[in-house]
Amino acid sequence: MLKKINIKDIKQIALKAGKAIMDIYEKDFTIEYKDDNSPLTEADLKSNKIICDSLKKLYPEIPILSEENKEVSYSIRKSWEYYWCIDPIDGTKEFIKKNDEFTVNIALICKNIPVIGVVYAPALKLMYYSKQGYGAYKNNIKLPIEREDNKLIIVASRSHMSDATQKFVDNIKTEKEKELISIGSSLKLCLIAEGKADIYPRLAPTMEWDTAAAHAIISESGKRVVLNDDINQELYYNKTNLLNAWFIAN
Repeated sequence: MLKKINIKDIKQIALKAGKAIMDIYEKDFTIEYKDDNSPLTEADLKSNKIICDSLKKLYPEIPILSEENKEVSYSIRKSWEYYWCIDPIDGTKEFIKKNDEFTVNIALICKNIPVIGVVYAPALKLMYYSKQGYGAYKNNIKLPIEREDNKLIIVASRSHMSDATQKFVDNIKTEKEKELISIGSSLKLCLIAEGKADIYPRLAPTMEWDTAAAHAIISESGKRVVLNDDINQELYYNKTNLLNAWFIAN
């Protein structure tokens, strides 16, 4: 199945969704709130429709799990060998703040592991992507990119900096100069894949669609996303509960 999928097609879908998002982003837009009080915009819904319709047309045999679609019960999901894991806009809060730090996330999961990842930040014109066995890239440049500084760069959430994360950062022992940078959405994970940051502790809630695409990219760049309480265990997918455990990317 993996061989059949052309990463260029997935990138084109992300670009198409990104264009629709930007058409709305550059105007005034309305905001609704879901049952969990998370924000939802017209852009989320339009992006979701473009991605899901495009994937169904190209790969009708592969099921789709998306943040904006009705949740599929585990009794159905547990039999899936492959499925798409989609977040049509990761960083809706950043989208609403108009700080440009939001992404389109498209991942292919195989047996609980992300094997294809596309993360597109349309306002920043950044495209990160990977396919298992073919490497990870940012705008066609192979990742990771070597850094020349001697700092320990820690990346944290723009909108979800928890007390536990701050304590983790404070407790890191290093002879290097520590630098903390904040950014929104799955761009945090992409900075690890790129080599611009060294560690990303996420000691706060995330869902599988928040991390899957960037996790695939991290894996192909030679880095890892491991559980905070078991660094020998990689974060995995298609769990009974789609809420991720706390994790560390490095």
